[in-house]
Amino acid sequence: MTADNDLDAGLPIRLLHDRVLVRMEGSEGERRSTAGIVIPATAAVGKRLAWATAVGVGPNVRAIVSGDRVLFDPDDRSEVELHGRGYVLLRERDVHAVAADRNDNDSTGLYL
Repeated sequence: MTADNDLDAGLPIRLLHDRVLVRMEGSEGERRSTAGIVIPATAAVGKRLAWATAVGVGPNVRAIVSGDRVLFDPDDRSEVELHGRGYVLLRERDVHAVAADRNDNDSTGLYL
């Protein structure tokens, strides 16, 4: 377990209903292409989805568990700060896909 996961484990919050609390991966500023080219944050791109790691889930969430990487639209988000660190609060229906090592035979979610 990493130090980041240790910080996430002790969050002073209890999620309700179908809510998912995620920690963004990387920064929203400039990014780097696979070839190493720096793309500035001001570059015009189409609608781009973002990856995040689920750090907490509500009791009615069915297809996501803490630790899963989820794909969502960063334009539809609510931000919250806990212990000086920024998180995003989503509804389960706002998550487009889940990338996980697990493979449940009876699951209905999309796993990449």
